[in-house]
Amino acid sequence: MEFKNVTIAGSGVLGSQIAFQVSFKGFNVTVYDINDEAVHAAKTRMEKWQQRYQEDINATEAEVKEAFESMHFSTDLKEAAADADLVIEAVPENEKIKLDFYHKLAEAAPEKTVFASNSSTMLPSQFAEATGRSNQFLMLHFANEIWKNNTAEIMKHEGTDMNVFDDVVAFAKQIGMVALPIYKEQPGYILNSLLVPFLDAAEELLVNDVADAETIDKTWMVATGAPKGPFATLDVIGIRTPYNLSAAKAEAGDKKAEKVAAFLKETYLDKGKFGIESGEGFYKYPHPAFKNPDFLK
Repeated sequence: MEFKNVTIAGSGVLGSQIAFQVSFKGFNVTVYDINDEAVHAAKTRMEKWQQRYQEDINATEAEVKEAFESMHFSTDLKEAAADADLVIEAVPENEKIKLDFYHKLAEAAPEKTVFASNSSTMLPSQFAEATGRSNQFLMLHFANEIWKNNTAEIMKHEGTDMNVFDDVVAFAKQIGMVALPIYKEQPGYILNSLLVPFLDAAEELLVNDVADAETIDKTWMVATGAPKGPFATLDVIGIRTPYNLSAAKAEAGDKKAEKVAAFLKETYLDKGKFGIESGEGFYKYPHPAFKNPDFLK
């Protein structure tokens, strides 16, 4: 199946990036979110993406303007999914929210529609039944700053139709991604199986007062040659995501995660520090300390 009409459900940090990238590559894109405030926030984010596309991949002003202006925005799920060939779900990383969304989407979308989740840590089998079309459901996970960190991890579950899987792999390539097929369910796919333990370790060092965020990042950058440390990386991801993950683990009885979640909420989220998108997280932007020439000295 060829996908022409693509709906992105959820327009947060990554959802808005996915929508913009798909539109930039010439597809018909509808962006769905729950209210006008969320849609307005998405449009504000996309103004930043337009600038970044010009800076990072030499896109022209005309190209990014066309990508933005050709998108349709909606707060009505039935309208947003009415003619969708593919719906990419990027709602908050919370199982209850996602299950509720899929029950509603199953009723709203036509039979032809393929559903793909951008969940970074959950498994397709958790949601397959709720979609009402388990054979047309799989995961399609992107990395942050999608226009340059252009990975797309496509993960099936046992019930996914292989034709659907192959179609989504082809679609990922069409939108400029390096397609990474994953044939067996794996929490965290490939990228987050490597990244999440790394970020968790950094958060625990900080929460337990072993060292401050800058020292931890400096250690990693000097020792490995990496361009960013874990806390600079968390600022790119957005601090809401690690908070949601830690809070979910805390609910399941993880005491370490409970401590991390409380720390992130009180020290950052409650103070409006969400990462790069708000201008401040572990660092202040647009001139974070880790980009200072003397930072690694």
